[in-house]
Amino acid sequence: MLKFLSKVKIQFNALDPRTASCMEFLAQCNAPKAKESNPRCQVQVKRRTDDQPPQITVTFVNGVEQTYDATSTPAQDIRKMILEKGQYLETEQMFREAGEKWPVIVPDDELQQPFLGIKVLAFPFSISAM
Repeated sequence: MLKFLSKVKIQFNALDPRTASCMEFLAQCNAPKAKESNPRCQVQVKRRTDDQPPQITVTFVNGVEQTYDATSTPAQDIRKMILEKGQYLETEQMFREAGEKWPVIVPDDELQQPFLGIKVLAFPFSISAM
């Protein structure tokens, strides 16, 4: 997950009962496997004393920043969204390195072509009663 990020900022009040998602996400960020994927990713924790809701802000390697409300979004969902965005970034980079335009634009006439399906071979068999 961290391989797609340059910075993670986790903010919460330690006395707030809504911090579960922040704590779980912080544990995922501190896992050895995550740290190995991107040792340069900065993980910052800001402990607050006000009643602001807990939040997680991530900065992707392309500079895009995304903030998640950690009171209503489970850590696993945040992780899933980061991975999806990261895969998108990898695909974009792959196309750009190959000299292709991004995003890929599919002409309308190609989208309107009928789908012919896939041929499936049927094998005759019989089920005998035992």
